[in-house]
Amino acid sequence: MQREIDVIEEILRVYGYNTIEFTNKLNASISNSTKKEQHLVENKIADHLVSLGFYEIMTNSLTAEKHTGLSSELAEDNYVKILNPLSNDLSLLRRSVLFSGLEALAFNLNRQQANLKMFEFAKTYHQFGDRREEFKHLGVFTTGSKTTESWTTSPSSIDFFYLKGIISSIFEKIGVTNLKTNPTKSDVFEESLALAIGKTNAVEFGIIKQSICKAFGIEQQVLFADFNWDLVFSCIKSNKVKFKPISKFPEVRRDFALLINEDITFDTIYQIAKKTDNKVLTDINLFDVYKGKNLPEGKKSYAVSFTLKDDSKTLTDKQIDKLMSKLLKKFESEIGAVLR
Repeated sequence: MQREIDVIEEILRVYGYNTIEFTNKLNASISNSTKKEQHLVENKIADHLVSLGFYEIMTNSLTAEKHTGLSSELAEDNYVKILNPLSNDLSLLRRSVLFSGLEALAFNLNRQQANLKMFEFAKTYHQFGDRREEFKHLGVFTTGSKTTESWTTSPSSIDFFYLKGIISSIFEKIGVTNLKTNPTKSDVFEESLALAIGKTNAVEFGIIKQSICKAFGIEQQVLFADFNWDLVFSCIKSNKVKFKPISKFPEVRRDFALLINEDITFDTIYQIAKKTDNKVLTDINLFDVYKGKNLPEGKKSYAVSFTLKDDSKTLTDKQIDKLMSKLLKKFESEIGAVLR
C-alpha cells in the first residue's frame, strides 16, 4: 500500500465491484472530420501507388552539403543549416526530395534490387532571408523494368510515358482534371514536362540526368516525379464532385487517317475537334502513328478515333456524317490535313 489509489482499490475489492451502480447513459465524443482530411487523401494515394507495385519509403530530412553542387537551382544559400551536425552527410535540411530518394535507390541497387518503384510524402525546408518555410511534396521514383521477370512476358524498361501514366492515374484518382502541360526549367532532368494548375506547376517529372545518377553510384536510368502536394491538396479541398446517370443511348465511333505535317501534334487536332463540337463528341484518341515509306517527305499519318454520343437520343447516320464532314473541313482548312 503505497498510494491513495491503492487504498481505494482495496475498499472496492472488499465492497465488490458488482455492487457499484452506474448510469445506463453512454457518452462518447466524435471528431468532426471529412473525407478530404490530408492524411486520408495521402492514405488513398498511397494505397493506389501500392496497388501499382510501388513501395513507400521514409527518408531522412537531413542531407549532405556535397549534393548542393548537383543543381544550380538548389543554391546553398537557401538551405537551413544545422548548427551542430553529427556529420558532413547530415549538415543541411533538404530542399528537394530527389537526393534522399536517390540515396534510397542506390542502397537497394547495391543489394541486387534492379527493378524499383518507390514513393514518399515528405517535407522540404527553405531559408528565404530571415524567413523559413516548409513545403509538402510527393516524390515518385522508378527504375528498371515495368514488371517482374517472367517466361510469359518480354522484359520492358520503365520509360517517360510509363511515369506520365502513373501521374495521370494519381490526378484521376483525386478528381483533379484542370491541368495544363508546360515545359520545365529544372536542371536535374534530361527530358521533362510539368503539369500546372492555373499558373503554378503541380508536378514536374522526367528522366534524371545521368551525371546526377552517377554521383550516387547509379548506372541505370531513373525517372522522377515531384508533386507540389500543398497545391494539389488545396485543389482537392475546393474540388466539387459531380455525378450524372449512365447514358441509356449507344455511342458511335468513327476513325480518320489524316496525312499531316510532321510538326503538327495530336494536341492541335484535339483542340480543333473540341472547338468544332463539345457536346456530342465525347472522346478523341490517337491510336496509330506512321512515318516513312509511301508517305511524302515531311509528312506523317495519324489514325484518330472520335467517339460520339448524345445522352438524350440515339444519333442517326445523317447527324454523324454531318459532324464528321464538319471535322474534316476544319482539319483541312486549319492544319492542311488530307484524308488518306
